[in-house]
Amino acid sequence: MTKSTKVSMRGKDPWPVPTHPAESADWPEAWRQSHHFDRVEVWKSPEEMSPANVGYACAYANRRHHTLEALLASCPPPARVIDLAAAQGNFTLALAGLGYHATWNDLRPDLADYVRLKMPPGVNIDFLAGNIFELGDSHAGAYDAVLALEVIEHVAHPDAFVVKLAKLLKPGGVVVLSTPNGGYFLNNLPHFSDCPDPAIFESKQFSPDSDGHIFLLYEDEMRSFAERAGLEIKRLDLLTNPLTAGHVKLRRLLHLLPDWFVRAGEALTESLPRALRSRLSSHIVAVFAKPN
Repeated sequence: MTKSTKVSMRGKDPWPVPTHPAESADWPEAWRQSHHFDRVEVWKSPEEMSPANVGYACAYANRRHHTLEALLASCPPPARVIDLAAAQGNFTLALAGLGYHATWNDLRPDLADYVRLKMPPGVNIDFLAGNIFELGDSHAGAYDAVLALEVIEHVAHPDAFVVKLAKLLKPGGVVVLSTPNGGYFLNNLPHFSDCPDPAIFESKQFSPDSDGHIFLLYEDEMRSFAERAGLEIKRLDLLTNPLTAGHVKLRRLLHLLPDWFVRAGEALTESLPRALRSRLSSHIVAVFAKPN
């Protein structure tokens, strides 16, 4: 896949897609919840495509495309990649399908067997459950790339989190981060640098749902975190405009507009001056590199 690959906002995913297991009555609740999100995010099951979910799935597809493209451009396979807080493992499985040596990580070890159910034939991944802050130094310098997608906004100390990610990298390795953009005009969460004591948020960090967002981070903060961790900023992309995300009641239009129109609107937003793009883009995808 290359940068010219056209991502389908609502149709077939151009990246490797996991096997779709049929839901079973004996599944634990965590598997059922994960399966629901998979039906929206990855398989785009028609019965799940309500107006609200169409916007969610469209934004997810756009973010997935930019993230995987950024990783391929920065660190091609067969590099060793760890996917942190990987939950249902969809990115981990895509990485393995693209030829990476992929490791799945999450706080919830019970999800590992759900991920195994979705592994296509011939695809293998490693499993490493646990809190990345508590895994110790045994994995220091073990990976060519670290994916931390939609994670940093759930962490009370995002600056320390980036330092931890940097320690996992080999020299020359990269961190690929995605997170909601604090500069987006609909953001109403605090600026991390304005918080005198982030420790007050430690009791609510690591929540896996959207209500667990603590901060929505700004471009300048992302740059500052990278510099403090000794990382070089390779990319800091702004993406997903209000139409692509289905925000401000635009989600109903996504049922009617063709994919090419949505992609064209996204491309137009990406061509705007940086300051305006920052206000109109709901997400950031960043690539930070560890010096050799």
